[in-house]
Order: sequence, then structure tokens, then C-alpha cells
Amino acid sequence: MLSTIDLRGQTPTTATLRRVLPRGAADVDSMIPTVKPVVDDVAARGVEAAMEYSEKFDRIRPASMRVPAEVIDAAEAALEDDVRSALQESIGRVRAFHAAQKPNDKTVEILPGGIVREKWIPVSRVGLYVPGGNAVYPSSVLMNVIPAQEAGVESLVVASPPQADNDGWPHPTILAACKLLGVTEVWAVGGAQAVALLAYGDENESLEPVDMVTGPGNIFVTAAKRLCRSVVGIDAEAGPTEIAILADNAADPVSVAYDLISQAEHDVMAASVLITDDADFAAAVDREVESRYEVTMNADRVREALTGKQSGIVLVDDMNIGVQVADAYAAEHLEIHTENAAADAERITNAGAIFIGRFSPVPLGDYSAGSNHVLPTSGTARHASGLSTHTFLKSVHMIDYNEAALKEVADSVVVLANEERLPAHGEAIRARFETLLGSESNGAEKGNDN
Repeated sequence: MLSTIDLRGQTPTTATLRRVLPRGAADVDSMIPTVKPVVDDVAARGVEAAMEYSEKFDRIRPASMRVPAEVIDAAEAALEDDVRSALQESIGRVRAFHAAQKPNDKTVEILPGGIVREKWIPVSRVGLYVPGGNAVYPSSVLMNVIPAQEAGVESLVVASPPQADNDGWPHPTILAACKLLGVTEVWAVGGAQAVALLAYGDENESLEPVDMVTGPGNIFVTAAKRLCRSVVGIDAEAGPTEIAILADNAADPVSVAYDLISQAEHDVMAASVLITDDADFAAAVDREVESRYEVTMNADRVREALTGKQSGIVLVDDMNIGVQVADAYAAEHLEIHTENAAADAERITNAGAIFIGRFSPVPLGDYSAGSNHVLPTSGTARHASGLSTHTFLKSVHMIDYNEAALKEVADSVVVLANEERLPAHGEAIRARFETLLGSESNGAEKGNDN
């Protein structure tokens, strides 16, 4: 069922691997001409434009952009006990991990009287996007809201698409998750129009714009993020979700098969990739995938994803090359199912999140491990991190030098300024001491007069 790329007998370079490895791709550039008019219209007309696009794309026009408090309260009150318990359990785990991520301010005395301090300041207001579509994502509420809260963000708004079968409001489980987290501001808007409205706001409707937009979404959301990132910060441009599994013959083929299937049910463009040094194991996994995927509710979607060019099996000679392949792929989610899983995981440098061993599957991280599931896709894990408390913090350097400390370094600053042909920089330093010397000279002359 899964196509195979055979790299045995090779020691492939990173350049080769970037060309041959299966990869999901979202052509965001092609969506810009479609999305830009939406963004421009919402920037100009605010809520009215966003409502019109909701009516067009979501087939519903909500009664108001801001979800009333009583609607949020009712959603939380109607929450089934087992779902409430599961959400509360996940909230506790995610909060514990993200609270521990917050960095401390640092103060360094570079020299006597010369202090440089790093101060961490939360972003003032953030917009957190929670998608609708193929599934319901209360877990994305948790993964966006909790790190923002733990960073100390004072003002946040959750935006989620209106639902035709929920009276035009976002899905009730999403609203209930907001209530459990103490979120009081929720907008019933999705897609590109949501990103644009978050970025530009609408003063006539008392909807304040945000300083940053985070959260996963489809290609239209991603294109809108790209268009709005000169106005607001964004976390990332999310591509299709992906899993890579590095496994040897010590792994359980049934577990590996189910993990490949579980990722494929997200989207027809989802990528599921197995990297292994054992052809017999690869064949066993492929058989298990084919015999089991049809029992899932989303079998058609799974089949399309698993048979797409973005999914497949990669055969290598040994685990050393397997690690190299995994690093080149830089998966959003990387599972390690090897005899020495913990040690092999330490050798990985590129992955959004690493799941070690049979009992740490990706679905655990999707909901209740404590880690975040908003992760870098499309190979960007080579240089980017997932959503975290750090996402909502900005670092400010505070410089506090006294006169003696500035004198100590003044000559170096002047030399470097002149070398860079920016002499006014040096003059700004010298002027301080020339003024001081002039004051001292005047004082001495006055003293002589007395």
C-alpha cells in the first residue's frame, strides 16, 4: 500500500535526501491571489466583510462576531462528564509543562558600572486560531491558550469558524474548552477572514486587533498569515501534518501501522513515513496498514493520504543512516521504535517533537503528554520550534552604563564606528566626555576667580 524508496547500498547526502524523500507540499503562493482580496476587504470593512465571507464559505452568518457569554456558559454546562474530565486532565498536564518553560530575567555586570539585563515581556494581545473542518479541535484550544497564559499575556481572543449546525457559533466543545480555561473573548470567524480580522480589528464593533496570531489552519489560513505578518507576528506557516517513524526489527509492526494510520486520518495531504533498515519488517508494517485502515471512520481519507506521494517507506542499510535520513526529513512528529530508542532519540537534531519507544505514540502528544502539538512542518524543524510559552514572550535588552563604564569602552566604540564609516556614532560617544571636560574646565576657572 505504501510506496518504497530504497536507499540501501548508498550513503546519501543531505542534498540527495531533500530531493528523494516523500514530502507533503502546500502551494501557499498559488493561494495568495485568492486570499489577498479577502484580507484587503476585511482590513477595509472589518466585521461586515468577515460576516459576508463566513456566509459564503461556512454557509452561516453568526448573529454576532463576539460569542455571547451565555452561549459559552451553556456549552460548558452541557459538556459530557467524561469529556470534561479528559479536558481537565490534559489542561493540568499541559499547564505543568508550559509553566516550567518560562525563562528568568538575566542580569550581567559586564564591567563595574556596566550592566546589561535581559527582560522577558509577554506579548500584549494575541489571537489564537482554532480550526474547524474535518474534525473538532478542543485540544488546539489548550495548546494555544495555556502557553499564552503561562507567558503572562494579559489579553487574548480565540477565533474559530461558525458552525451551521450550532446556530452559527463555534463548536460547543471548543467553547467549553475556552470556558474551562477562563477565556471570555471568542470570535465566531474562521479561515482567511479570521486572520485578517484578528490583525486589523474593527473599532466600530469594539474588536481590538492583536499583536500576534498563532494556531494551525488550512492553506487559506496559512496564506492569510503570510499576508498579515507585516502587521502582526505569527507563529509559523503550517503545512500538511506529518509523522516519520524510525524503526528496526525490534519494533511492533501493529503499533507502527496504527501510528501511520492515525496521522493519515487528519487530512488527505497528511504524510506518513516509515524509515527502517529491515525490509521484512517494512513489509509486515505495510500488510498491517492495508488490513487495518479500512476499519477507521475516516478510511477514505486515510487511504488517499497513505497512497499519496507524501507517504512511503524508506529502506536504509543501518540505523546510522536511518538517523541521518530522519534528520534530513525533519519531521513534525518523529517516533523512535528501535532497540536503543532513548539513545537513538538523543542523536536526532531535527524534529518538531520526538516520541521515544512504543508507549510514547504521537496521539499522546496530541492530547495529554503535556507537550505542545502545534509543531513545525515541511522540514522547518531544521530551524524552527513548536508553539511554547516562549512563543508569547519577547526578550528586551536593557543597558545601564555609568560614566566610568562608558569611558572604559569609549575608545573601542569610536574605533569600530570609524572602521564602519559611521563616524557620527563615535562622535556621540566623544561628545559626552567633551561636555564633561568643558564643565570641569569652567568650574576650575570659576574657582580661580573666587
